[in-house]
Amino acid sequence: MIISTFSYLWASTAIDAIAELSEHGHRVFEVPVSSPHCWPVELSTAQQSEAYVRLLGYGAKVRSLNAGGYDINLASPAANMRQKSIDHIKAVIDLAAAWGTQEVVISPGTRRPMISPPLEKTYDWMYESLAVLTPMAKQAGVRLLLENTPYCFTPTMPQLAEVVETLNDDTVRVVYDIANAAYIAEDPVASLLAYHAAIEFVHVSDTGMDVWGHDPVGTGVVDFVGLGEAVQATCGIENCVLEIIREENALHELNKGVADLRAKGWKIP
Repeated sequence: MIISTFSYLWASTAIDAIAELSEHGHRVFEVPVSSPHCWPVELSTAQQSEAYVRLLGYGAKVRSLNAGGYDINLASPAANMRQKSIDHIKAVIDLAAAWGTQEVVISPGTRRPMISPPLEKTYDWMYESLAVLTPMAKQAGVRLLLENTPYCFTPTMPQLAEVVETLNDDTVRVVYDIANAAYIAEDPVASLLAYHAAIEFVHVSDTGMDVWGHDPVGTGVVDFVGLGEAVQATCGIENCVLEIIREENALHELNKGVADLRAKGWKIP
């Protein structure tokens, strides 16, 4: 199972977080791209290489880099802001290539909540941006994974599946976030089973309905028994990211999360 270093966002660099987690048997990671945790333009080529050497020393692999969605917007009405977002994701793709990382998680984009731009135009801007990024990712041997997030203009799995179908390029697929889906009252198990052909990754955590969270297993509304069976039948445990986010006792919470999933019947090696 892949472990997200999100809980260490403000406590340490990604590589230092991986150093601690690897001491406890974790080997494969997703790293959120956020300064100072991991920000490609703040890492020189030499620093990127040094970090990769450390990863190899820990027997660790960064399977995915999560490029983020708050500071960037591939569907911005402003062409120069779309370009800045493309440039950021290109830097993440370059880091992925340097670290032997296979996937880069990206946000489809956002709309202004009041007097929103026309939805059709928003899609056009997103597709325009993806038309630039997809060849870059393909050349680097990296897949781009669109994430379902409540604040994006494509928050549901059916919407993202339609984007993937429209693009018709295996370089662009979906990372399906279970907590994000549950929070907007989408059935994660049903959606995973129905749309698994478009899904490469699954982000795993719990959430309540009143407050959007990425919470410990069993503390919210997610059916983890049914989800485990759906994962087994579709993408497999090796493509699941444990994304419990807890700043306090992060190591304990992540270890407990793995144990809790096992107790729910998940066949985690």
